[in-house]
Amino acid sequence: MVKLVGVLNNFLPVNVLVIGDFMLDTYTTGRVKRVSPEAPVPVLHVQNKESRPGGAGNVALNLTTLGAHVFALGRIGADMPGEKLVDALLKEGINTKGLFVQQGFQTPVKERLIADAQQVLRVDSEANCPISSDMEEEILEIFQRQVASTDVVAISDYGKGFLSRYLLQSIIEIARAQGVPVIVDPKGPDFSRYLGATVIKPNLQEAYIAAQRSHEAPLQEVAELLLRVCDVDELLITRSEAGISLFHRGGERVDFPVRSKEVKDVTGAGDTVLAMISVALANGLDIKRAAQLANIAAGLAIERIGCARIHLSQIAERLLEYDVDNKVFDEEHLFALQQALKGKHYTVLGVDSSHGMSTALFRAIRRLSSRDQDKKLIVYVRDQNPDEEFILLLSSLAEVDFIVLKCESLRSLCKIIQPAEAFLMKEGALVLLETSSAIFSQ
Repeated sequence: MVKLVGVLNNFLPVNVLVIGDFMLDTYTTGRVKRVSPEAPVPVLHVQNKESRPGGAGNVALNLTTLGAHVFALGRIGADMPGEKLVDALLKEGINTKGLFVQQGFQTPVKERLIADAQQVLRVDSEANCPISSDMEEEILEIFQRQVASTDVVAISDYGKGFLSRYLLQSIIEIARAQGVPVIVDPKGPDFSRYLGATVIKPNLQEAYIAAQRSHEAPLQEVAELLLRVCDVDELLITRSEAGISLFHRGGERVDFPVRSKEVKDVTGAGDTVLAMISVALANGLDIKRAAQLANIAAGLAIERIGCARIHLSQIAERLLEYDVDNKVFDEEHLFALQQALKGKHYTVLGVDSSHGMSTALFRAIRRLSSRDQDKKLIVYVRDQNPDEEFILLLSSLAEVDFIVLKCESLRSLCKIIQPAEAFLMKEGALVLLETSSAIFSQ
């Protein structure tokens, strides 16, 4: 039995219910060339404007990018930003039947002004507006119907008045009774509102405020207090450039240092972490593996301007920089490989491990990988019980991007991932399979 199975092998499509504060993010980008004659402020020459779902909407977008099916539960105003928000979510395949229109409520809008890849100003149009008891009951009625087909509940609280204590406690109680994990991105000084959640993930400042401790207090002390107050299984504290710290009920602490090549903008990184944790736990990963993946996803997010959407393909590439084991996939988990290959061109090479790593095979791999640096090379190992040392050797080659094991046939693999080209090693020679019929006959 081959032991080399990458962490993304566990990923399958999951159903996630996102509940919280949905808002619209707008980005106005341009260049600053002069100072205004009216006041000592820069003049932004606008080059582009765009709008995207923000808050819980950004969590939903990140989840769909990671392959999840998302049901959105929240509220919008009877206004143009609300319509734009719903349209944007629908275009991404997100179920918006749980988004209520509340009269008298303004859909929150955050406008970011960006000059030369730097955010220079943010303008917020919003108000804290509690929901009525009637809306609470409608929300809970929908939640009760949806939770049975949900793998995980992600709560994105931005403190806009939608998530009342009663609503939060009812949601957590219903979900836990159904055995559905609840992951919370909290807001405000009172974390007891999230009592009984599975995981709560504040940032560093939010954690200290909720614990009512100064920043001189040890983080361990803050964490232990919050674990008691919230009665959660795990506490995950995001610490910006310091990475992520995971705290367990029993006092264990695990730190994950940030893995980012360049910090450009931390906007939305918390949403990325919430999405990644939710998908990972829904796929059966333990909290440590989930936190590792979330840390990598956050590191990728802060390398981009604005609320970035991180794909499994980007996570797969970053994982490969740390651990070659993540190259290996089997037929049961080809969904994860498909996600990792999105938007990329790739070639498949079929080999037999029983023939070993011959000089001819090594030359063939070098040849295929050197033809096009942008094209990924997938090696399909045809035999059902491949030699583990052979797989280890393949994994160690920089020219090999991914390895597929225990697939029914080369035909089956090509049907699923549809490569640009497919080759086969036969008697030490590299054979191009030029037609689909040739591929499917193997």
